Amino acid sequence: MQIRKNDVFLLASLCLGQQPFALPKRIMFGATKDFIGKPAPPNYVAGLGRGATGFTTRSDIGPARETGEFGQDAKREDGKAGDDDDDERYQDPDNEVGLFSGAPYEEDDEEADRVWAMIDTKMDERRKARREAREREELARYRQERPKISQQFADLKRQLSTINEAEWAAIPDVGDLVGKNRKRNKMPERFTPLPDTILAAARDRSGYETTLDEQQQKDGFATPADGTMTNFREIGQARDKVLGLKLDQVSDSVSGQTTIDPKGYLTDLSSVVIKSDAEIGDIKKARLLLNSVITTNPKHAPGWIAAARLEEVAGRPVQARSIIAKGCEQCPKNEDVWLESARLNTVENAKIILANAVRHLPQSVKIWLKAVDLETDSKAQKRVLRRALEFIPNSVKLWRAAVNMEENPEDAKVLLSRAVELVPLSVELWLALARLETYDNARRVLNKARAAVPTSHEIWIAAARLEEQHDKVETVDRIIQVAARALSQTGTVLDREQWLKEAEKCEKNGSILTCQAIVRATIGLGVEDEDRKATWLSDAESCINHGSIETARAIYAHALKVFPGKKSIWLQAAYLEKGHGTSQSLEELLQRAVRYCPQAEVLWLMGAKEKWLADDVQGARTILEEAFRANPNSEKIWLAAVKVESESSEYERARKLLELARKESGTDRVWMKSAMLERQLKNYDGCLQLLKEGLDKYPTFDKLWAIKGQVEDEALGQPNMARETYNKAVKNCPKSTLLWILLAKLEEKLGMVTKARATLEKARYTNPKTAELWVEGIRIEVRAKNVSVAKSMSAKALQECPTSGAIWREVIFLEARPQRKARSVDALKKCEHDPIVVTTVALLFWNDRKIEKARNWFQKAIQIDPDQGDSFAWWYKFELQYGTEEQQEAVIKRCVASEPRYGEHWAATAKDMANVGKRTAEILKLCAAKLEPIK
Repeated sequence: MQIRKNDVFLLASLCLGQQPFALPKRIMFGATKDFIGKPAPPNYVAGLGRGATGFTTRSDIGPARETGEFGQDAKREDGKAGDDDDDERYQDPDNEVGLFSGAPYEEDDEEADRVWAMIDTKMDERRKARREAREREELARYRQERPKISQQFADLKRQLSTINEAEWAAIPDVGDLVGKNRKRNKMPERFTPLPDTILAAARDRSGYETTLDEQQQKDGFATPADGTMTNFREIGQARDKVLGLKLDQVSDSVSGQTTIDPKGYLTDLSSVVIKSDAEIGDIKKARLLLNSVITTNPKHAPGWIAAARLEEVAGRPVQARSIIAKGCEQCPKNEDVWLESARLNTVENAKIILANAVRHLPQSVKIWLKAVDLETDSKAQKRVLRRALEFIPNSVKLWRAAVNMEENPEDAKVLLSRAVELVPLSVELWLALARLETYDNARRVLNKARAAVPTSHEIWIAAARLEEQHDKVETVDRIIQVAARALSQTGTVLDREQWLKEAEKCEKNGSILTCQAIVRATIGLGVEDEDRKATWLSDAESCINHGSIETARAIYAHALKVFPGKKSIWLQAAYLEKGHGTSQSLEELLQRAVRYCPQAEVLWLMGAKEKWLADDVQGARTILEEAFRANPNSEKIWLAAVKVESESSEYERARKLLELARKESGTDRVWMKSAMLERQLKNYDGCLQLLKEGLDKYPTFDKLWAIKGQVEDEALGQPNMARETYNKAVKNCPKSTLLWILLAKLEEKLGMVTKARATLEKARYTNPKTAELWVEGIRIEVRAKNVSVAKSMSAKALQECPTSGAIWREVIFLEARPQRKARSVDALKKCEHDPIVVTTVALLFWNDRKIEKARNWFQKAIQIDPDQGDSFAWWYKFELQYGTEEQQEAVIKRCVASEPRYGEHWAATAKDMANVGKRTAEILKLCAAKLEPIK
């Protein structure tokens, strides 16, 4: 082939990577190029010479989606090439081929792959929430655009509920509406009439006989063949007799042993558990796994035990015994296998198995004790135990079991003497021997025990208890003190909490002196001087909670010796004696208390009150006289003395005392008590005069204004004058909730409901976030039959006071009965420990006749706040209806012990002039009688 000169120049320039020189157009486009249609030379890159590289186009990588022909051509080319290892689409990343097929896969490559996998996982987690949200949105949009068939016809289905039977019957059948399945030319139906004989036969076959023939009328329903009657009762008795004979035959075999219990036959049948297919499959899988375990590792004892128990659960006791027998052969040194085998077998076989077990494991205490349990005769048990002690003489469990088997104390002593020789470090055996010995011998035994086990505090405490039992009181303290020093020297130091626990144990065992000695000797261990009071009070409270009253009393006694002038300790000790002691012990304690704390008014008043409760009025007067001398001009003592005289019907003495108190003390409470005494005696003129003088001195004392308004309204019958008094009162005491409520109630009573609303609105503006004002406003609307307004007001009240139990009570009872439970749940979420809410829940259970739940919720309310008298009143009313006399008395006793003072109904009953001077039990009954049942 000839090569022209121009072609040579062009190829040379292309191979050298130079820009080809310009050629004439005739040469460039006129002639046919030789390289067109030929394959490119090796390593040829188009445009490399002129720098046109580094980018790709669609023509370089081909179309986005392969066509069928291209794929077939590719397959043909691959087939020609033979190997498809270079196709990266089918390459396994874990088995690389090609460029890196010969490179080793090292640890850094694995680390890099793991890091990249973690990065991919992390990035996927970061985008997971957004991706899932996007997918949900797309799905919702897709469902909205393309709803399901059921969703498209949902409205039509709902309309079906409104059609009647006639419309339903008028709906045409589906077959009548399908045109393609309808036959074009239907053959006319032909009907052939049936003869009358067939109709009559069908009627007789399906009908009932209503007449009797002559034979039946004469003989009744007797079988006409032989004339015998069918008696079903005799058939049942015969069947029972046959079954009984069969059971009797099976129950007694030739050897005389019973194989079937006739009485428990039906019970055994009902106890058969029928396993489901899933349970059977699980058992098969477990059996396969455990079989693999005991096959691969036959010396693994738990595997044999598990396999045997599986068969036992599956109801195959014979296979279970066989498996555990093989386990005993494979693991003869494991005691659990032998014990499991004994458990699965009968008693006689178990004895043989345990006899074999002790040959392999003579030192196993569990096997010997199991052998003892299998014996029924006490002599045989003793024989087994003594044989066991020959092999294991230092076992405390065996010695304890042997001693417990002995009925004669002398024989037990002999055994314990031998036991402490062989096991000298067992404190339990030493103490058991000491309990069986006489006083002198017990002291010797405890001395030997202390020498053998110098670190045991139980031996020292046992010695102290021994001395207490024999009235050696002076020795008890010395033993405990020596014990504390000796144990600290040996390095066995018990902290204060451990010693207190030992003191509580001694109290429970009846050793009160030992308990007190332990407290005195160890209560100050590890306590700083400035923390002693708080720590000891906390310890005493903890002991009271545990029921250890004597321990707490000992702690208070020691604290009072160290701090005799602390009023708080005396007060806590007095409360302890009041709740758990006697009146004499309380009186002695209070007498000592007022000697050390003469300025503590509460101690004097407590002593006087105890005397008054015991109907010792003269004793109460004596105590109050001493209190006057110690605390002159004390308001509390003055008022206590007035109370004693007034409730003893000594009104003249009470008036004189109040007159002296007004001159000496002259406090606002003294003026109030003076007015209340005159009001009680119905001396209203004197009462108003005292109130006027008192208000001149104390114009901001709201209770004086309240008493004056009540006297004018209730006693004198002048409500307008009372309204003027209340109007003056709220101007002088704008923060007094009581006065605002009294004014609103009075205006409502006078028929000025609108004015009462305005008064409460003004009160709420002056005293924001006051629940009592909201409650009174809600009740006014309820009494005015404006339930919707009351609900709206209750919603506003909850926004301002969301944790008020009184408001939640009104909200709950404003609802209808079906909705009250839901509202009570909301109330408990907001104020779970509010006694008013808890009492309201109890009332709801009462209305639903859920007696036990109501009683439990009443008790819960009392535990939350024992000062809430309304809870006691509702509980007592509940017990009057559903409880017994014992339960009613329990409520009364608990109320008297708590002495409640608060509560809307309780306070109104207690402060009623007709109930002045009545005790707590009487007020409880009166308050419960006034309560109206919830509707």
